[in-house]
Amino acid sequence: MSDPPVRRSRPALSPSRANDFKQCPLLYRFRAIVRIPERSTTAQVKGTVVHAALEALYAIPSSKRDCDSAVELIEPAWDKVITESPQLAELISGKELATLLEQARSLVTGYYEMEDPTRFDPESCEQRVEIELADGTPLRGFIDRIDVASNGMLRVVDYKTGKSPREFTEAKALFQMKFYALVVMRMRGVVPAQLKLMYLADKQSLTYKPDEGELVRFERMLSAIWRAILAAGESGDFRPKRGKLCNWCDHQALCPEFGGTPPAYPGWPTTVDAANLLVSESAS
Repeated sequence: MSDPPVRRSRPALSPSRANDFKQCPLLYRFRAIVRIPERSTTAQVKGTVVHAALEALYAIPSSKRDCDSAVELIEPAWDKVITESPQLAELISGKELATLLEQARSLVTGYYEMEDPTRFDPESCEQRVEIELADGTPLRGFIDRIDVASNGMLRVVDYKTGKSPREFTEAKALFQMKFYALVVMRMRGVVPAQLKLMYLADKQSLTYKPDEGELVRFERMLSAIWRAILAAGESGDFRPKRGKLCNWCDHQALCPEFGGTPPAYPGWPTTVDAANLLVSESAS
């Protein structure tokens, strides 16, 4: 009797996966289809801890959201992270863990210089979103926070634990903002009044006021990316594309550009595994 087929979740576009394919189609294959494990960096883990702490902050009454209370949420946030990903406890420990937690406390303290969380209640935090565009393009991701004003105006907020973008990374940040603006517009039938990226490391914010026409054009671009992914998925031809970011790639040993051989292409996933649909988004 043959083994049952491996159930792999249906791929979808998130900001990270779309950027992966644009950067290097082979990287997309490794991450979205083969799902080769990658090493978590200290910066990524720190970002996850800070996100968890800020989510917990908005779960308590606004009158109790003072800075000291927020700082006290860092260690429980770390406990939550290692409960969900126990291998991180072995990756980060001792002095490195103490430094990470201290840096996380500093980021949360700096957050209070950017806005006062006692003055409003978000509509949602860490909301998972998943939609299909009219042509079937699947979009998926997580929105850190959605605020709705008394007049109904809507703001989408995303926390970044790194520094504000320079020329090299600004386009990627704008891509993410447009992505979530489009998702919200298609889910709710309203264009968000503002999208805001909050860079906690240097206490800078990047804001974007979406325009419906611009978002419609962006939607066409996402659909074109998805069609290209489907074509590659059918043929198995996910070609490597050498670039500046190759130096930080975990998969050089498997990449033909560096003399490696990729694992056999397993085919395009067609079965949805509901337990494995979550998308890993960089929290840095």
